[in-house]
Amino acid sequence: MSDPAFISSLIAGGCAGTAVDISLFPLDTIKTRLQSSQGFWKAGGFSRIYAGIGPAAAGSAPNAAIFFCTYDSVKKMAKQAGANDGTALHMTAASLGEITACLVRVPVEVVKQRRQASVGNSSLSIIKDVLNSEGPRGLYRGYLTTVLREIPFSFIQFPLWEFLKRQVSVKTGSEPTPIQSSLCGAISGGFAAAVTTPLDVAKTRIMLAPTGSPEAAMGIFTMLKKVGSDKGLKGLFAGVTPRTTWIFIGGGFFFGVYEKVISVLER
Repeated sequence: MSDPAFISSLIAGGCAGTAVDISLFPLDTIKTRLQSSQGFWKAGGFSRIYAGIGPAAAGSAPNAAIFFCTYDSVKKMAKQAGANDGTALHMTAASLGEITACLVRVPVEVVKQRRQASVGNSSLSIIKDVLNSEGPRGLYRGYLTTVLREIPFSFIQFPLWEFLKRQVSVKTGSEPTPIQSSLCGAISGGFAAAVTTPLDVAKTRIMLAPTGSPEAAMGIFTMLKKVGSDKGLKGLFAGVTPRTTWIFIGGGFFFGVYEKVISVLER
């Protein structure tokens, strides 16, 4: 299959990210509250389910656009250099895409998740509090943890997505339609989401921890050990159902919208 042009990846990625983040935001809020240390009900329960949608909406398009621009560009350059279009290339491209996208994603996640967990009255007040107490570095608390969550997720999701699309191509004799690509994305995303839930729990706990607390300075493996010790296996997989559902449906929307916009633009 031919690789999309840079500008096509930019536009399609932005459209796909916005469509998913806005339409499925309530599931993300429920997942965050289930994973917070204060517990689901104290974090807000089912009330104000759209708290934090502002920063999510603002960051979704650039986040997804940066990812896909990097992902598609790395694949294209590697293949031009003679690399095989296989699993290793897809893993490498997805990992580099996540590292660059997290430059936008992490500050958005810090603000969004604090709003979702009822920490702060507004997105602007949260940003001011973080800058006053921790400086700009505070907006990137959990950056490494987020990257360490996203890379294993991408290692599973994108090679599986590409594999499923190839199987569809073999059986149909043509490139997958946007709907077929959407279904492949839903399956690969849902599976990757379930497997990597403990990493997501650790990331959420670190981002939501009060400034200056021991948890705020923890690394991902220390936090995983703490959650496992305090809550056991159930704690490590807190929010697995809404997370898997969100990314299963979101994966379908995301890849379906991406492929549809690509097909329109490339036509």
